[in-house]
Amino acid sequence: MKISPTLVLIGLAAAAAGSRSQPRNYDANDYYVLELDSSTSPDSVAARLGLRHEGQMAGLEGHHIFAGKREPNDVVTPALHESERRKRGLGGSDILDGVKFAQRQVPRKPWEKRATLPRGPRFQWGAKQEDMDPQLLRKQREVMDGLGISDPIFNKQWHLLNTVQPGHDLNVTGLWMQGITGRNATVAIVDDGLDMYSDDLQPNYYAGGSYDFNDHRDQPRPVLADDRHGTRCAGEVAAAKNHACGVGVAYDAKVAGLRILSKLISDADEAQAMVYDSQNNHIYSCSWGPPDDGRSMDAPGILIKRAMLKGIQDGRGGLGSIYVFASGNGANNDDNCNFDGYTNSIYSITVGAIDRLGQHPYYSERCSAQMVVTYSSGAGDAIHTTDVGKNNCYEAHGGTSAAAPLGAGVYALVLSVRPDLTWRDLQWLQMETAVPVNLETEDWQDTAIGKKFSHTFGYGKIDAYAIVEAAKTWEKVKPQSWYFSSWVHVNQDIPQGDKGLVLEHEVTADALKEANLERVEHVTVTMNVNHTRRGDLSVDLVSPSGVVSHIATQRQHDNAVAGYDNWTFMTVAHWGESGVGKWKVIINDGNVNDHTGTFVDFHLKLWGESIDPAKAQRLPMPSEDDDKDHAKVISSTTTMSAATTVVTQSAARPGTTPPTVPTDQPDRPKIKPSSSGMAAAGSEVAATATAAATGATMQTGESAAAESNWISWLPSFGVSGKAQLWIYGALVLMVTFCVGLGIWLFMARRRKLLNNPRDNYEFELLNEDESQGLSGGEKGAGAGAKTRRTRGGELYDAFAGGSDDEDGFEEGYTDHDMSRRTELGRRRLSDDSVEEQHHVIGDDEDSDEDELDEKRHGQSSRAM
Repeated sequence: MKISPTLVLIGLAAAAAGSRSQPRNYDANDYYVLELDSSTSPDSVAARLGLRHEGQMAGLEGHHIFAGKREPNDVVTPALHESERRKRGLGGSDILDGVKFAQRQVPRKPWEKRATLPRGPRFQWGAKQEDMDPQLLRKQREVMDGLGISDPIFNKQWHLLNTVQPGHDLNVTGLWMQGITGRNATVAIVDDGLDMYSDDLQPNYYAGGSYDFNDHRDQPRPVLADDRHGTRCAGEVAAAKNHACGVGVAYDAKVAGLRILSKLISDADEAQAMVYDSQNNHIYSCSWGPPDDGRSMDAPGILIKRAMLKGIQDGRGGLGSIYVFASGNGANNDDNCNFDGYTNSIYSITVGAIDRLGQHPYYSERCSAQMVVTYSSGAGDAIHTTDVGKNNCYEAHGGTSAAAPLGAGVYALVLSVRPDLTWRDLQWLQMETAVPVNLETEDWQDTAIGKKFSHTFGYGKIDAYAIVEAAKTWEKVKPQSWYFSSWVHVNQDIPQGDKGLVLEHEVTADALKEANLERVEHVTVTMNVNHTRRGDLSVDLVSPSGVVSHIATQRQHDNAVAGYDNWTFMTVAHWGESGVGKWKVIINDGNVNDHTGTFVDFHLKLWGESIDPAKAQRLPMPSEDDDKDHAKVISSTTTMSAATTVVTQSAARPGTTPPTVPTDQPDRPKIKPSSSGMAAAGSEVAATATAAATGATMQTGESAAAESNWISWLPSFGVSGKAQLWIYGALVLMVTFCVGLGIWLFMARRRKLLNNPRDNYEFELLNEDESQGLSGGEKGAGAGAKTRRTRGGELYDAFAGGSDDEDGFEEGYTDHDMSRRTELGRRRLSDDSVEEQHHVIGDDEDSDEDELDEKRHGQSSRAM
């Protein structure tokens, strides 16, 4: 009997899926993910820990899933600690030496879908005949006749061809007429399921790339009453050209379904979904994320970060998977997509929304990480697409949930023409071909390479025809390189009101040459800020060319008694810059109230195109300790000063008019002008522009006065010359008094010694322990051990872990002990349920933390 090759492939895919992701029972079992080195047997590790090996995680080599009987506490982490203690004390080896990472899996709520209904006057789900443009109606008929489109709601799919508002559509029909319809490209809809039995989706359904990670079965078919979101998104991408509903943007592309949003889910299952069949699933469309409530601040877990990096590095045969994320629907809540660790990832193309009229809808979030916008609900209409059922349609799909799949469909058209493009080529093409909209708004600014960027619209709206045409002749960019600055330690109070704290870090041409970085694409800033009300804060990043990124904005609903804990903000506004020069980070506490905070530290990362492709390196997998090495302090390239928000935000590129600060934008702190402050604004802005042109440090008002030294070669202490006179006068008096006191004490001591019968010794003998301390180390220490009596110069340690005056501070710490104290002092204390979920085995973390805790006697961690 002859067996169909298609059936064989589907059977193999199903078998592989079943072995990679077995059903979970969290009520009866505990599940763990362990990363093992290549020489360690998973079965031996399972036997050692009393667990059973469930198999390797799909898409993440070396990561294995283990299961065991449900226990109240994590049983793996204590075993790993005990193994390390025994190894250090007795020597020898243990099979657990091969465990590089361990994490207990605890199911959590799925992320939220980003759909919303339109508001305002209705178009009755499609314009009336009398409202339509006759010329555009003729064009619609020509397209339908020429391509044989008879789908019943195609004439309502205004996002494909708008017959009422000319130009407000994806501009895709010209590509269809060329035969560019998405063949050989596959989009995976990561969502709440996909109805593969729908007449609209069945012809293009790709079973091999589909899986249900909620119920752990091969078909991601919707089950719950509200499992409709994924099917609607899939219809936007690849609804077939037939008798059912409408058509997708890429109506000949394949579409897969990955179900993760319908039940509790673990990080391990979500991570597997993000790289599932990544050689054949080319694009992952994700219309979900953390709550858009203006309070949440969530990021993917370490396993999900590893999976996305794996997709970028190895997906599509090494060209990189394409991740498309909806920007979020929280604009009405002052939310910002830079507080979402999925949308602000450099690996994501973040897509916001515009409505049928090309206006910004009330829900679409603004942020510096948003690259582009496209059409969705608003202005009384919505996206018309497929619904769950054999031949059901839906007329009210909306929110940024509906925008992201349209972007994914357009990218499928691009890959059908140029399957050899990398993930970064696609981002370059999107930046180059996006069409700015609503240029009359104050939100737009010119970038260093002559583009326009807006925090509301990114680089503009997606133009399908433009991006595909550009892709046909696109010259591929060179591999990625990056520059990481050391940590800039600040430890300064953040002034309130219209004053901001300005930090500078200078990037030199030599540093970028050493980093093999030719031109910038993404920029990220990781920072630590302590604050008693996080929502009061805003942060700007200003590039050497004067382009401003509002990387963090005030959020009126964010009352968290916390700041930013190793949080990474991202911007695409500086695309194409050289990166050379002074980068400014400006943090502002815009509300004058009882809530205060401190800017602890930050570091800057520039990501972009390499100079020499042969020197490009592969980024290592992320770990939980990334961005926690704060040991290096930059001082020579950092300046700190106070400057008015108006001036700092008005920094302009040389030769351009400094942009004004928009006061009607809800994502910016409102500036309260004073009569004196605004009167001087014009001259201050001019001074700022001059400073930018000359490369001088930006100074205004108080800071300029502070730089006027009483005596030019003496420090100014940041105060006026009169104040400096008093300071130096007081210092002279203090020095005179101390010298006189020293002479008096010396003479008194000499008189006492002359009358002392033990006058053979100028000082009394030390006891044995003190003697050994002076002779070069602790008692019993090795020859190479060094002691440290103080922590002078360790500015960050003093802030994070307490001062030297604490009772528990011991004077005999070695350098290794001090580095561990720094790490432990930085680590935020969390509840036991979270703490037991995570454990990373590293070179330093294997040491006995309990022993260090005894040394520090209650040393507090940094406040959140």
